[in-house]
Amino acid sequence: MTQPGNEIFVVTSLGSGHLFPCIELCNLLSSRNYQTTLVLPSNLLPPSSFRHRTASIAAFDIEPHSPTQAQHQAGLDLLAHLEAHRPLCAVVDFQVGWAKPIFLKFDVPVVSLFTFGACAASMEWGAWKAAAGDLNSGEVRPIPGLPEGVCLTHRDLKPPSAASGGGGGPKPSHRPPWVPAIEGSIGLMFNTCEELESPFLEYLCRQIGLPVWAVGPLLPEQYWESPSGSLIRDGAVREPKRESNYTEVEVIQWLDSKPRGSVLYVSFGSETGPTIEEYPELASALQDSTHPFIWVIQPGSGLPKLFGSRCPRQPSSGMSSLEDGYFPHDLASKVGDRKLIIRGWAPQLLILSHPSTGGFLSHCGWNSTVEAIGRGVPILAWPMRGDQIYNAKLVVNHLKIGYMAFGEDSSDVAKKDILEGVERLMSDREIRKRAEAIRVEFECGFSASSRAALDAFRDFLTKKKLNLE
Repeated sequence: MTQPGNEIFVVTSLGSGHLFPCIELCNLLSSRNYQTTLVLPSNLLPPSSFRHRTASIAAFDIEPHSPTQAQHQAGLDLLAHLEAHRPLCAVVDFQVGWAKPIFLKFDVPVVSLFTFGACAASMEWGAWKAAAGDLNSGEVRPIPGLPEGVCLTHRDLKPPSAASGGGGGPKPSHRPPWVPAIEGSIGLMFNTCEELESPFLEYLCRQIGLPVWAVGPLLPEQYWESPSGSLIRDGAVREPKRESNYTEVEVIQWLDSKPRGSVLYVSFGSETGPTIEEYPELASALQDSTHPFIWVIQPGSGLPKLFGSRCPRQPSSGMSSLEDGYFPHDLASKVGDRKLIIRGWAPQLLILSHPSTGGFLSHCGWNSTVEAIGRGVPILAWPMRGDQIYNAKLVVNHLKIGYMAFGEDSSDVAKKDILEGVERLMSDREIRKRAEAIRVEFECGFSASSRAALDAFRDFLTKKKLNLE
C-alpha cells in the first residue's frame, strides 16, 4: 500500500443538501493544493451535471430500495480501492455510516462532516444531556452553556408530519444519531462560519473535546463572487433537476416590475412541506395579504412522503390529482399580477439576490437559510422537522432577523398565523437593518473566518502527516 499522499476523500450522503456542500468543499480544498475525490452514490446525479467542480469522482452503486446490500457492496468497492491507494484524510458526511469503519481499517484519519449548522448540533447535544423530553405546554427550557435566547419549547417535541417526510432529528431526550457516528474521528467540520454561529461552535468544541472547523457556508463560488446588488443566475451555477413553468428571464422580468423589498418569496424545498390541510390556509393568507409574492410549489405537495416516496390517499380540496398534490388553481384569478406561482424548479439564488425580494417564507433548511442570510433577506420561519427547528431558532432568537410563522402552542399552522407573520416581517424595518448588517459582513465574499479555518485544517493535516512519517 502506498504512503499517504496529498489526496482527500470527501464522502457525501444522499440529497442535494448534502451533495452540493460537498462539491463546494472539494473546490475549497483543491484551492489549497489538495487532490480531492468526491465519493458518492452512482444514482445521485450524473457527474456531467456537476458544474465548476475540481474533484475527481468515485461513484458506488447504492440503491435506495436495498440499502443494506448495496452499502455492503459499496464498502467492498471502497476496500479494494484503498488496498492500493491511501488518501491523506477522509471527510465523511456523518450520515454515511458504512464508510468510516473502512477508512479507519486502513488508518486513514476521518473528519466527520456536518452539512447543517452548529446551532442545530448544539441544541441536539444540549437537549440530550439535559434529558429535555418532559416539557409541558408553555414551558421554556434554556440549555446551560448556550445563548439565553435559544431555548427548548414544548412545540419542539411535536413529531414531523408525513408531508414533511417524517424522520428528522432526535427527540430532545434522545441521543443524537451523529454521536456514535463521530466516534473515532479526529475532528468535526461544519458547513457554517464564526460570523453566524461562534458561540455554538465554541460550545461543541468544549463539550465534545475535538477540533472543530467551520468552513462554510458551502455555497457556490459564484454566490460569493457576485457583487452586492447583482443577480446570481442559477442556471450558470447548477443544472436544474426538475422542469419549471417559468424561465429565469421571465422571473427576472416579473421581479423587475415590483417595488424594491416588496416581494415575499415562499418556498419549502423539494423534500418537505406543509400538510394538505395547511396549504389552503397558506393560499388564503397570501390572497388576503397586500404583498406581491413568488410561491414555489413542488409536484406532490401535501402528500405523505416515506423515504422519498408518496403514500396513496384520496384527493382533498385543492388537489388536482394524487400524483400532482396540492395546487391553488383558483388563486391566480383572485390576485392577478400580484403573484408568480412556480411549479417545480425555481431559480432561488436569483430570487434571493434580486432587490425586489424583501422576505422569505421558508422551512429553514440549512442551505436555504444561509442563502437568504448572505443576501440580507429576512426570514419567516416555518420549520417542520430535524435541524430546521433549530435553524429557525438561530434566525429568530439569536440573529433576530426573522419571525416564526406560528404560535408556540399551535398544532397546525393557520391562516391567521401566516398572515400576521407576513405583515410583521415585511413591515419591520429593524429586522431589515439587522439582516443587512449581517449581509455586509460577507460583502468581501466567502467568510474570512472560514478561510482561516481551512488554513488551520491544512496546518493540522500537515502536522499529522509529519508525525506519521
